[in-house]
Amino acid sequence: MRIALERPDQPEVMALIDELDAYQKPLYPAESHHGVDMAALLQPDMAFAVARDGEGRALGCGAVWCTPAFGELKRMFVRPQCRGLGVARALLGLLEAQARARGCAAMALETGIHQHEAIALYQRAGYRFCPPFGAYLADPYSVFMQKPL
Repeated sequence: MRIALERPDQPEVMALIDELDAYQKPLYPAESHHGVDMAALLQPDMAFAVARDGEGRALGCGAVWCTPAFGELKRMFVRPQCRGLGVARALLGLLEAQARARGCAAMALETGIHQHEAIALYQRAGYRFCPPFGAYLADPYSVFMQKPL
């Protein structure tokens, strides 16, 4: 497996993001979807990473939006058939390192209440539940977590 910063607007990576959207849309009402669009993913304050197998196929992706206050994890997704192989943990490690290198003192994230595997991963990685942060409002479908770097 190789994980590197890449552009999110590659066809295979856009297909991966589409898979993430297709997975999440049935789980939550539209007002509880907080994913960022391609224009946001291409901004200089966003670091976007892709995990690929030995043959170069995209297995998963994730991004960190670096703000002066914290790095916010966005668009984390690993294809279901690739889960349990350490892909998400490796992506998370790279994104945290990127945030640290860009001066972020903490990480924060919003995920959905039905994404139990993701919540467990973040807890194992040292994230703790917190109130809504930034521009987020309380949402019964959202879970908010943070971790000092």
